[in-house]
Amino acid sequence: MSANVPGTADRRVQRTRRALRDALVALILERGWDGFGVQELCERADVGRSTFYTHFADKEELVAGNFDDLRRALRAQLAASGETPAPPLAFARGLIQHGHEQRRLFLAIVGKRSGQVVQRRFRDLVLGLVREDLGSLIAAGPRRDAVVAFVAGAFLELLTWSLETKSPPSAEETDALFRELVDPVLAVVLPRGAASAPRRSGR
Repeated sequence: MSANVPGTADRRVQRTRRALRDALVALILERGWDGFGVQELCERADVGRSTFYTHFADKEELVAGNFDDLRRALRAQLAASGETPAPPLAFARGLIQHGHEQRRLFLAIVGKRSGQVVQRRFRDLVLGLVREDLGSLIAAGPRRDAVVAFVAGAFLELLTWSLETKSPPSAEETDALFRELVDPVLAVVLPRGAASAPRRSGR
């Protein structure tokens, strides 16, 4: 990957994509996923339709790009922590924190107003993160697929609950609860010592 400073064209592309992402978030919050189309999205972002289709085939591809950015940000956050290798499912803390910081947005993404397309994309994001963490630790096959689906499903349900409940726990409390619930599962399915989570100060 080139380390050159982005040129004017690159910066213009970045601004266009950022404007579309911001418009997408605003419209999901206001209208829900099914409440707007590409035309409304382009008008909100002040981007021409032809420009939109230069970058994305449809709204779903734009959502996928947003989730790809989130996945990279979570991995970069772990890399910056300096802990190598990161323990399994260490991404969960960052994703929970992000969800709690952007609670209204995440409720629009994982809640009923988001539509099945966004929910499926977010589920795919979590499944991918779990698979990346556990894939090299469990032999390939139906058992590994089942563990990935189980852990990802548990995380999704817990995150959604923590955002929707009337008296939400903090992000730190939600993360601690996730580890408390999932660590016994990892202790059964992973090699000895591989399931250990990092100890955090202040606990």
